[in-house]
Amino acid sequence: MAYKCELCGKKAVSGNSYSHSHRATKRTFKPNLQKQKIVHAGKTQSVYVCTICIKSGKAVRPAK
Repeated sequence: MAYKCELCGKKAVSGNSYSHSHRATKRTFKPNLQKQKIVHAGKTQSVYVCTICIKSGKAVRPAK
């Protein structure tokens, strides 16, 4: 399973990390993903969802 939000498709991107002397080294910026049970495609699944989708209400929790 890729480190990616199932709802919006947000994933890790690459960039540079800069030291005090401004030397650049490669690094990755990872999204804040949480594993949650949501209703996805008509059934309850446990998937990785970013916190932006959780806060906005795109991730619908199953009814108890």
